[in-house]
Amino acid sequence: MKLLLTSAGIMNKSLVSALKELVKGEIRTAFIPTAANVEEGDKSWLIKDYAEFQKLGEIDIVDISALDKATWLPRLKKANVLVFGGGNAAHLMRWIVKSGFKEELPSLLKDHVYVGISAGSIVVSERLSASSEFLYGDEHADDPPGLGYIDFNIRPHLNSPYFPKITDKNLEEVSKKLDGDLYALDDNSAVLYVDGKIKVISEGKWKKY
Repeated sequence: MKLLLTSAGIMNKSLVSALKELVKGEIRTAFIPTAANVEEGDKSWLIKDYAEFQKLGEIDIVDISALDKATWLPRLKKANVLVFGGGNAAHLMRWIVKSGFKEELPSLLKDHVYVGISAGSIVVSERLSASSEFLYGDEHADDPPGLGYIDFNIRPHLNSPYFPKITDKNLEEVSKKLDGDLYALDDNSAVLYVDGKIKVISEGKWKKY
């Protein structure tokens, strides 16, 4: 299993190089924007994410909440990189389960690379504990299960002005609530997870709690 778990996509040369090393050939991306569907306001960040992958090769956009399985599954099989975009992690996880995608993913990931962006990175953990709506809210105790592909937590957007609570001081405290380690990543960082081995790739700041 090859997972590239980013905070904000492939933001720098190191992350692009890491993806190319995982694919070793032509990159064919299927971008899954489902997590963004419930987010209000400006979506320029989503357009930016599309554009970064468009630079690398062909890109299809496949919303698993808008298409039936008979439509999305063949399109995902044609890709070799599955990009799970940012937005609301709980919404994304609901549709991964509801659409039947959860059952298909293990087979797809035998020969596809999984790239997570923010929420798309969070959902591979055992639970969605590190998602903003659970990390700081009263609903923390009811955080839903994730895919369970990794036994640690990912917290994107470290020190981002758009996420003022995601600071070292705050994470030092809230990380104590979580089961397993917490990797906090700024928008120039990612965790590379290949067959159980963990490596952080960064041109910015990150911290393990």
